Amino acid sequence: NWGDDDICDDCGAKKDTDTIHPVGPSVGEDEEGVVLPFVDVNENDWFYNDVVYVYVNGLMNGTSATTFDPYGITTRGQIVTILWRLEGQPAVSGACPFTDVAVGSYYETAITWAAANGIVTGYDATTFGPDDQITREQMATILYRYSAYKGYDVSTQADLSTYVDAASVGSWAQAGMAWANARGLISGMPGNKLEPQGSAVRCQTATILMRFCENVLH
Repeated sequence: NWGDDDICDDCGAKKDTDTIHPVGPSVGEDEEGVVLPFVDVNENDWFYNDVVYVYVNGLMNGTSATTFDPYGITTRGQIVTILWRLEGQPAVSGACPFTDVAVGSYYETAITWAAANGIVTGYDATTFGPDDQITREQMATILYRYSAYKGYDVSTQADLSTYVDAASVGSWAQAGMAWANARGLISGMPGNKLEPQGSAVRCQTATILMRFCENVLH
């Protein structure tokens, strides 16, 4: 979360321009031969190729120079910021409508942009919860709305009734989850469950983002 002085606003690390990857237009860059710098991700992990993809394409960086923290949390503010960067970091006008989004925070502009374009809504008119851990149904809905904003066809819908916990999907998330499931972004979990309120940890987020770029954006 680099500030204007190239110092991370969260951890105080100094930006190393040699290890920062471009975002947005570079999605789809060849991942062959990439050596990840993360000691906590190895080639035997089921998510290895997914982490390589998001790292090479600048969608996700490590939590430090040598760690990815694959089982760490992914926040609502982080997901919106990733999409904002994917969009080319568009400028915004006006203030963020959510009072819990701090002025000057790394996600302020991203959330302001996403709210203005109908990509996100808050828990209510003034609360967004940017540091809350994102759920699977929240991520599906945000990606669904972003795809609609981009003009992609979002009419494909899976039959969620085949999952044993389909009734637990929020009414506001039905369309997003059905679309994300149909497009292969969010699949079932063990026990034939969707787990819509389950958290999406960083390795799962990497997988969803890779599938989104390959199945929807391309």
